[in-house]
Amino acid sequence: MHTPSAADSLPVSSALLDLERGASLREFNTFGLPATAQTLVHLHSEADVKRVVNDPELGRAPKFILGGGSNLVLTQDIDRCVLKVEIKGIRLLETRDDAWIVEVGAGERWHDTVAWCLDQGLPGLENMALIPGTVGASPVQNIGAYGVELQDRFESLDAVDLITGRTVTLTAAQCHFGYRDSIFKQALAGKSVITTVRLRLPRPWQPVLGYLELERKMAETGITAPDARQIFDWVCEVRRAKLPDPAVIGNSGSFFKNPVVTAEQCRDIIGRDPHVVHYALEDGTFKLAAGWLIDACGWKGKSIGRAGVYERQALVLVNRGGANGAEVVTLARAIQESVYGRFGIRLEPEPVVV
Repeated sequence: MHTPSAADSLPVSSALLDLERGASLREFNTFGLPATAQTLVHLHSEADVKRVVNDPELGRAPKFILGGGSNLVLTQDIDRCVLKVEIKGIRLLETRDDAWIVEVGAGERWHDTVAWCLDQGLPGLENMALIPGTVGASPVQNIGAYGVELQDRFESLDAVDLITGRTVTLTAAQCHFGYRDSIFKQALAGKSVITTVRLRLPRPWQPVLGYLELERKMAETGITAPDARQIFDWVCEVRRAKLPDPAVIGNSGSFFKNPVVTAEQCRDIIGRDPHVVHYALEDGTFKLAAGWLIDACGWKGKSIGRAGVYERQALVLVNRGGANGAEVVTLARAIQESVYGRFGIRLEPEPVVV
C-alpha cells in the first residue's frame, strides 16, 4: 500500500528531483562559511536541469548555480533556488591527428579529471593539477595555473538555458574567455547551467615550463626534459607547500587576480620596489604577482576577526575557525586599500561574493 509523502504534493518534475528545503551550505563551500539555501536541488543529469526549468514553482524561481563552492564567499542566506551541479562521467570522446578530445560531466572534480587523463596516457592538463572546484566551473572562471589556462585546452561545452530549457553547445570563441573571465560571468551569468565540458588535449604533447617554480624544480632535480607525470608531481608539490587543504583550513584558493599593468606602470613600480615579481605578457603588458604585493604591505599571517591571511601564501585568505562571510569581505577590503595606497593598483577578488 502506498503511503502519501511530501513528494506526492509536488508537481511531477519536482517529485523526480533530489531536493532539500532549508539546507545548510557550509559543507558545499570550501571556505566553510555558514549559510542556508531556501531550496537546494542536486542536479545529477541534464534531464534534471530541464525538470527544474519545466517545474511550475522552481522554473519561475531565481536561480543560483553551485559547483564545488571553491570560488565563493557566502555572506548571507540564499533565498534563490540553489542548483548544485553533480553531473558525473568522463570518457575519451575522439582521437584526432592533432588532439585528444575528452568529454567530462560538469560535476566531476577538476583535479580528479587531470589525474584520470594522465592515467589514460592523455597529457596536457598537468600544469593545472590541484586547482579546486568542478569541471563545470572551469570555463566560467577560465581557470589557469603555471602558464596554461582552460581556454588553451578547450573544445566546447553543453549548457541548458534556464528560461527555455534548450541545450546549447558553445565553442571557445562563443565563451568569450578572458583572464579569469568568460561569458558565464558576464552576459550569461546565472542564465544557464553547464552540463558537459569537452577538453582538447593537443598532440603531440609539448611541456609548458616557463614558470619560476617549475624552472626551480628542474634546477633542483637536474631533470631538464620532464614528462607530463613529472610536471604533475611538481605542480602538486608546489601547490601543497603554498596552499592550505580546504578540508583542514577553509579557503577558496587564490583570493585576488594577479593585476595586469602597462609597461610604463611596471617600470614605475620596479623603480620604487625593484623586487616586485612580474611576468611579461605577449601583448607587451605585465602581470604582477598579487601575493607579493599583499606580502609587501605586511598582511601575511594577519587576521581580522576569524578570517586571516595564510602564513605561507599571502594570496590566500583563510577561515581560522568559525569565520563568517562578512569577516572575509572586511579583510579583503582592508588588503585592497593597503595595496592601492602603496602601489596605486586595485586588486580584484577572484571569488564570487554573495
